[in-house]
Amino acid sequence: MCRHLAWLGPTEPVGHVLIDPPHSLYRQSWAPRRQRYGTVNADGFGVGWYADGDPVPARYRRAGPIWADQSLADLARVVRSGAVLAAVRDATLAGADAEAAAAPFAAGPWLFSHNGAVAGWPGSLAPLVASLPPAEVLSLEARNDSAFVWALALARLRGGDTEGQALADTVLEVAAAAPASRLNLLLTNGETITATAWGDTLWYLSEPGRRTVVASEPYDDDPHWREVPDRTLLAASRTEVLLTPLKDPGDDLAPSPTPGPARAGESPSPKEPST
Repeated sequence: MCRHLAWLGPTEPVGHVLIDPPHSLYRQSWAPRRQRYGTVNADGFGVGWYADGDPVPARYRRAGPIWADQSLADLARVVRSGAVLAAVRDATLAGADAEAAAAPFAAGPWLFSHNGAVAGWPGSLAPLVASLPPAEVLSLEARNDSAFVWALALARLRGGDTEGQALADTVLEVAAAAPASRLNLLLTNGETITATAWGDTLWYLSEPGRRTVVASEPYDDDPHWREVPDRTLLAASRTEVLLTPLKDPGDDLAPSPTPGPARAGESPSPKEPST
């Protein structure tokens, strides 16, 4: 179910991030190496990026497979940015929303993507509709699970929550309503990256002062890539990566010590990653 990537680094052509690496997001659209669900990501794609001095990102999205877009190569060659979020899509359910259903979704300074699927969609999340202002429900960009999860997270961001709190609370709320959901969320504001590992693969590459990459899977064979354990919140900047365990709402509710955040390279929790 989809592959996505967020990148912070020096200003350079977008193609250096999305197309040039040997196992790039572009290649992952037809040959992902670590995708657990689905095999081909041909139901749309999107690229979001930030121009120098402009906090509001631009987007380029299409409904078809990324390899079929004859304009992307030229755009990726000339568009330069120091912050990018992109995704290739394998749709949960067939629909008529075309490119509107392709990540990244956007609002204000944020770009957002969801890798996964909400179990029992749409009925499982019907009780959560009441938590959103009616105008937000009526203005959903697409009629899919990812757009609704984005609306839940965006309402929290607009309410003043930090990026990490907004994603963590959204994941826990959705997981409680639809327990078998896969909720790998990815968010950037152009300066930081926030993500959750919840039911699918997530990796990061951190070279402080040079680049920070968070992705569904590594785009090259650099040995410094690290896998994020399942049920984890990741918060990254250009200089550091912090990992914090997330408690599954289905876990035993008995009181237990709450572990603090771990810096990259440290174990974020005693729990082994899921398989």
